[in-house]
Amino acid sequence: MLSRNDFNQERNAMKKLRFGILSTSSIAPRFIKGVRAAKSCEASALASRNLEKAQEKAALWNVPKAYGSYEELLRSNEIDAAYVAMINSAHYRYAKMALEQGKHVLCEKPFTLSVQESRELFALAREKGLFIMEAQKVLFLPVVQKLKELIRSGSFGAIRMADFSSSFDPGYNTWFFDAEKGGGPLYGNAIYSLQLMQYLFDCRVTDWSGLCTKSQARVENQFSLSLLMENGLLFTNKTSTAVTTAHTGYLYGENGYIEIPDYWKARKAILHYPGQEPVILEYPCEHELMYEVLHVEQCIRKGLTESPLMTEDMTVNAIKVLNAIQKMWFS
Repeated sequence: MLSRNDFNQERNAMKKLRFGILSTSSIAPRFIKGVRAAKSCEASALASRNLEKAQEKAALWNVPKAYGSYEELLRSNEIDAAYVAMINSAHYRYAKMALEQGKHVLCEKPFTLSVQESRELFALAREKGLFIMEAQKVLFLPVVQKLKELIRSGSFGAIRMADFSSSFDPGYNTWFFDAEKGGGPLYGNAIYSLQLMQYLFDCRVTDWSGLCTKSQARVENQFSLSLLMENGLLFTNKTSTAVTTAHTGYLYGENGYIEIPDYWKARKAILHYPGQEPVILEYPCEHELMYEVLHVEQCIRKGLTESPLMTEDMTVNAIKVLNAIQKMWFS
């Protein structure tokens, strides 16, 4: 068996996994920092639809290579894996193109805008022996891993209810209220709590209802959802671009409850047991995307085509639920 030092030396000697970033959006520099924090990976190239913009951002973020089109980057030999992070409606097209060019894929949420497109991408990845995954950083955070252990141990008894709230200003994304581009907070934000719950409790959402208010562009600007899981757990999600909410998740059990500040990027959780002082779990991290990147790297080095944690089934079921909710609001 390798000693810890031998393992670290062997890991350091491995060729770094090279990521290409398909976007110069606001999440791109955060992803690049996460890649660099992972040590065993590197951000080798980025692309924009405009070469001048790509070169400007590459210089700003210290990325070695810039491309003036996504297609050119995907055809290059500069990368092993593509990080697909442009507007929601373009995810399917460029994730598919990346696979066809022999590149592994990490695709931002929402993975695609339809069940059929999602199934097709996973099937293509299996056919080509390439890895593909929906980007869901929340699942890989150390505090979430610890909470799953606590829930499984029965520390809080059965978790019966949960509640999540968030809000944000979408002004930095001009496409966000364009329905044709997959805009709106439903696809962008409800999916965090949906995937978190599917992961923590290893079961699907089976029923849902909810209301929204709408922008002039026929896209929701805030909503309140109620969702029921296979195990009987009922949870809510409230998200707004119109007001500021508490950015917190709560999991309510028979023997206390769990508070998760900034649940989609959580660094800590507060455990509330009856008659006791709260217990605080803290996992400081400068770049939370690092954990997701490390998971992707490990899966690729093992030759996997699908993550054992963020699975095809989870991705497809989430899109099915969100499609149904959107249809209920806008049909």
